[in-house]
Amino acid sequence: MSLAFVFPGQGSQSVGMGKALNDAFAPARAVFEEVDAALGEKLSAVIWDGSAETLTLTENAQPALMAVSLATMRVLEAEAGIVLQRDAQFVAGHSLGEYSALAAAGALGVGDTARLLRIRGRAMQKAVPVGTGAMAALLGLDFEQAVTVAAEAAQGQICQAANDNGGGQVVVSGDKAAVERAVEIAKAKGARRAMMLPVSAPFHCALMQPAADAMARALAEVTVKPPRVPVVANVLAKSIREPDEIVRALVAQVTGTVRWRESTAFMAAQGVTTFYEVGAGKVLSGLVKRIADGAKGVAIGTPDDVAAFKAAQA
Repeated sequence: MSLAFVFPGQGSQSVGMGKALNDAFAPARAVFEEVDAALGEKLSAVIWDGSAETLTLTENAQPALMAVSLATMRVLEAEAGIVLQRDAQFVAGHSLGEYSALAAAGALGVGDTARLLRIRGRAMQKAVPVGTGAMAALLGLDFEQAVTVAAEAAQGQICQAANDNGGGQVVVSGDKAAVERAVEIAKAKGARRAMMLPVSAPFHCALMQPAADAMARALAEVTVKPPRVPVVANVLAKSIREPDEIVRALVAQVTGTVRWRESTAFMAAQGVTTFYEVGAGKVLSGLVKRIADGAKGVAIGTPDDVAAFKAAQA
């Protein structure tokens, strides 16, 4: 087994995502119906017919991306005969994608996952007043350099390395003034580019502690089962299977660094050569080749992608 299935995070959403799968495959329709029922509203209508602005709201984007990922996964199972515990060595997801990975691996129910991500999205948005926090991408610095930049920029405020995405792309997060300082310091230290990101809150830093507390409460109310496949946790960059450990990692993830580069490298070191990105967009499959020499990233999110996957397996 040299395959891993990975699940995208926020930023990969687009209006209309998953619609073709829904129209073509009953297992996809069942997932969208289950998510709508769990939330008590037609999130599917927001995904397919809403405005980009409404879909991008954190409380919508997070469950929406999970719904598209799970719909795609169910179609792969039904149409291509994928059995995760037989065919995959690991699952993993970027930030909210970790919830998608856990749902795909049977650790969380789809309805519970949708409700958790709605809570997570709202709690992350509410944790910091709009305009007081920010995030910035630093390109061309390695993780250690970015950590140094963040520490220098903090000056008594919060500024942390939030996402180590790989390929010389690190995102910093924290108080707006501190993040703005980080952009200037990074440029002075030779970053290829450093720019503020159009996000609504400073994710994955200490300012998110109220959201972490909210997730600890929410996760205590749901059943987490051992996943059928080891899940590589963002904050640990290693695989875990124990429900208690999964919950701790999900809570820590809200304020902690998404160690995506290390997570991908860990899977590659364990023999994974092909990473299938399940759901919307192609961000993670694009990062694979920059992180793991010789590894391949393949995005699956449309009926054509499913057909190509089946043809490749034949």
